[in-house]
Amino acid sequence: MTERLQQAAPRATDEAADAGYSALRVNGARLWDSLERMAQIGRTAKGGVCRLALTELDREGRDLFVQWAREAGCAIRVDQMGNIFARRAGRNPEAAPVLTGSHADTQPTGGRYDGIYGVLGGLEVIRTLNDAGVQTEHPFEVVIWTNEEGSRFAPAMIASGVYAGVYSLEYGLSRSDASGTTIGEALAQIGYAGEEPVGGTPVHAAYELHIEQGAILERSGKTIGVVTAGQGQRWYEIELEGVDAHAGTTPMDLRRDALAGAARMIMFVEALGRRYAPHGRATVGMVEVKPNSRNTVPGRCFFTVEFRHPDSGVLAEMDALLRAELGRVAGEAQLGHTIRQIFDYAPVPFAEACIDAVRRAAERLDLPHEDIVSGAGHDACYLARVAPTGMIFVPCVGGLSHNEAEAITPEWAEAGANVLLHVMVESAMLDRVRSECG
Repeated sequence: MTERLQQAAPRATDEAADAGYSALRVNGARLWDSLERMAQIGRTAKGGVCRLALTELDREGRDLFVQWAREAGCAIRVDQMGNIFARRAGRNPEAAPVLTGSHADTQPTGGRYDGIYGVLGGLEVIRTLNDAGVQTEHPFEVVIWTNEEGSRFAPAMIASGVYAGVYSLEYGLSRSDASGTTIGEALAQIGYAGEEPVGGTPVHAAYELHIEQGAILERSGKTIGVVTAGQGQRWYEIELEGVDAHAGTTPMDLRRDALAGAARMIMFVEALGRRYAPHGRATVGMVEVKPNSRNTVPGRCFFTVEFRHPDSGVLAEMDALLRAELGRVAGEAQLGHTIRQIFDYAPVPFAEACIDAVRRAAERLDLPHEDIVSGAGHDACYLARVAPTGMIFVPCVGGLSHNEAEAITPEWAEAGANVLLHVMVESAMLDRVRSECG
């Protein structure tokens, strides 16, 4: 098989697949065992995982991954943001790597598969190639990105953001937790303050394997989500100002009730999300009322709005409609109003070549699949700025994630890793992977 794979034409075709790697499959039992063993590090009483970024538990998880990767023959390097790269050499030492991976940190009450499934799925790809004696032209790398969750250090996806040039290294290392400890200090404390530069080197193609964290795939009975894009996001802070007044003595027609105005806006935001279904998301996640007294008409109300959609034009429409409705509601209720946009995260289209490779792999493996847009942010969304990138989703039970009850099945885990195996090997056969990244 090895010789046939090395001699395959550098084009992603079914003929090329049949020439060497169509029969390759991961060891599902070994992958599941690795997931179960890693889940013991930071295990919670309810069966979830608490492994916050750059804590001692995170160090234990990193150490175990490094041990396994070295046992698989990988060389390890760590960059200045603590990102870990495990490299399986290719025939051409000058060739750019085919990259995969995700994150190992969790939410405080996180699940067993969010992030780490993509890391260990990538490790299983390397183990499988070792078992089969397959040598690829391009090297393979499996990465653990630092602080994807953002639950200890904000913002989320900070290290992949530095890698992609979204943030400076100085900014990344200076982010601090609630106690004032910076990322740079925490990296030194756990022994993962690397010396390698962050980013700046070519990547041939990149893939992230992840649980969906939603219920779309499970409801449709599909095993593989072919991720075409990541949602764009816009965040707003809005304040309505009326007049505090006595709840018993102030007639209804004389009230300037800021909370009543906010309630109208909340219902409008909810309707706006449904208007732009199926990809639209519109959420009011935080409300603060003043003076917050049971017998006082509220004179001030602060609330947040978040929009998500994979189309920048739709996000612009939602923005315009929000501002127009806010002006109308405030005018009718005689309320002062302010609106401030605090975050604008552009939609992320993944590379067509990578999307097509995921779709072909699912079809080759006879796995039911559908195109899907990622509603959550992922490290792959930043990576897509600097390399041809794709994502692979598998279902999670009930769509539940960021929760100790998060669950997937061994069959789903194996299926997703098999798709990852096939897309990585196929990409390694290409002279060039076309990308739409800037």
